[in-house]
Amino acid sequence: MDPETFAVYEGAAERHQHLPHERLPGALADLHRVTAVGAPVVLTLFAGEGTRITDVDDDLAGRRVSLWTPARVSDVLVGAGFEVDAIEELLTGRPQLRVTARRAQTLADHVGPGMRLLLCGLNPSLYSADVGVNYARPGNRFWPAMLEAGLATVDRDPWHLLRHHAVGTTDLVKRATVAADELTRDEYAAGVARVERLCAWLRPGALYLVGLAGWRAAVDRKATAGWQPDTLGGVPVYVGPSTSGLNASTQLPGHVAHLRTAAGDRPPT
Repeated sequence: MDPETFAVYEGAAERHQHLPHERLPGALADLHRVTAVGAPVVLTLFAGEGTRITDVDDDLAGRRVSLWTPARVSDVLVGAGFEVDAIEELLTGRPQLRVTARRAQTLADHVGPGMRLLLCGLNPSLYSADVGVNYARPGNRFWPAMLEAGLATVDRDPWHLLRHHAVGTTDLVKRATVAADELTRDEYAAGVARVERLCAWLRPGALYLVGLAGWRAAVDRKATAGWQPDTLGGVPVYVGPSTSGLNASTQLPGHVAHLRTAAGDRPPT
C-alpha cells in the first residue's frame, strides 16, 4: 500500500477516538469490509479506562473521548477481523495507543450494545471469509433456519441482522479453515476466553453457539444441545447443533426450534 492510501486509513481511524466504546466494533467491521486482505491499518486511540469529556481549555471542548487499554483494543481488533502487529503506548502529551494491524482473511464480528442474542460459530470457512458473510455456502441451514425462526428478515446479511433485529454474530476462533477439524483445543480455549470477555462487556441477552464441537473441546466434553449449566461472562449459553448440510441428524425444523428456544426462553434457575 502506498503512503497516501495508508494515510487515509490512519486518518479515518483517528475519528474512532470519539466513538462510544461499544460502537467501535461496528465501525471496524465496516472498515474490514472495504479493506483488502493483508492491507495495513493504523489506529490511534487515547489510553486509559472509561470515558472523558474534554474541558473548556481544549481545542475541541466538550467532546467525548473514549479511553482504551491495550488488552481491550486488542480484543476488539481481533474480533473485527484484524491481526494485531503491535500496540505502542505514546506518552507524549495525552497518553495514546498507536495500534498497527493487518486485515485478516476472516469474518468481522457484528456486535454492539443491546443485543437480544449473540450467535457464535466455531470458526469461518475459507469460503465464507472470502464472501464476507457467515454460513454463506449453499446447503448450510443457518440462514434458512434464521429466516424460518423469525430472527432474520434478510438472507445472508449480518449487518441488517444486528441493526434491525439486535442479533449479533461472532466466532469462537477467528482463523478461517477449510474444515473445523483443523482447529486445535488451545484455539478453542482461547476463543472461549475472548467470547467470555465480549459477553461480559456487551451483555447480550443470551449466547447461542452453533455447533457442539467447540464447547465440548474447551468447556464440557459431555455437553448436549440446549441450555448449559455454565454462563460466559454472566450471559446464559445455549448450544445448538451444527447447521452444516453434513449434519444429517438435525434437519431445518430442528434448527428452527433450537433458535426460537434460545431467543425466546431463558434457562431454568
